[in-house]
Amino acid sequence: MAVQKRVLSIFLIQLVLLAVSGLNRVDGAGLRTGYYDESCPDAETRALKTIRKAISKDVTVAAALLRLHFHDCFVRGCEASVLLNATKEGGAEKDGFLNLSLRGFDVIDDVKSAIEKSCPGVVSCADILALAARDAVQLTGGLFWKVETGRRDGRISLSKEIDANLPFSNFNITQLKQNFASKGLTKKDLVVLSGAHTIGSASCLTINTRLYNFTALDPTFASELKKKCKPGGILPVFELDQGSSTISDAHFYKAVRQNRGLLISDAALLDDHATRAYVKRQSTSAAGATFGRDFGKSMEKMGRIGVLTGSEGEIRQRCALVN
Repeated sequence: MAVQKRVLSIFLIQLVLLAVSGLNRVDGAGLRTGYYDESCPDAETRALKTIRKAISKDVTVAAALLRLHFHDCFVRGCEASVLLNATKEGGAEKDGFLNLSLRGFDVIDDVKSAIEKSCPGVVSCADILALAARDAVQLTGGLFWKVETGRRDGRISLSKEIDANLPFSNFNITQLKQNFASKGLTKKDLVVLSGAHTIGSASCLTINTRLYNFTALDPTFASELKKKCKPGGILPVFELDQGSSTISDAHFYKAVRQNRGLLISDAALLDDHATRAYVKRQSTSAAGATFGRDFGKSMEKMGRIGVLTGSEGEIRQRCALVN
């Protein structure tokens, strides 16, 4: 009898763990393209116009907007919890160490304000994040995909949840695959979404470990970096895709294949047969068209992680505050 109770107890624990681990997995039920066609028909046009204005002033904000969407979806799902301010109960996601370098919040607020003038209380901040990420990529390289909308906004944001959900820049390939799998994403999604680094950047602090304690880095390239990035240094900031950091394209994979990926997690893409094969394929002169298609599909898939729809959550009046 005791054995049976123990087996039952273990079984129940496993069910709970499965339920918890599934909270952020890809679902997307309730999302669809054209969700606001009737309730706010000019929502996407207003979003694009506002983001174009922001990028025209500072092209690097494109990468910031793309990163905001990614960091949102990997913690609690794509429900705009990354935008919330801290409360008396504790720090919010934006206060976590891995999120301290996030920016672009002001652009999201501008988009929200522009849409609210036309359709108050209709379009969620979570959908605005998804639209902003697509528009940022489109405006810096022409890559385009249809964004499913219909997300609602969450009410909880906790800095303590960051480390257990976001991938670290020093993750090896095993850790990366496990992290993405926990969100319902495949190895292909991993290597494709890593291509977002085509318009990204990293500080000296972030690349220090790879630069001084990691051998799989082109020696000539490493020597150039060490002239600017000293051991333990914080600044300056370096382009993740050297020479092509303002254009959304497949050039990033060429750098990785040449052992010029700045992050340990970038170099790790060469340590798995499937991800290495994708890097090699996209690094050829014929790359580009397939990357754009793949990136759009993986972004759509990521955008379905842990979404709130229907009567769940709320439509925030201001993206940084719950109603």
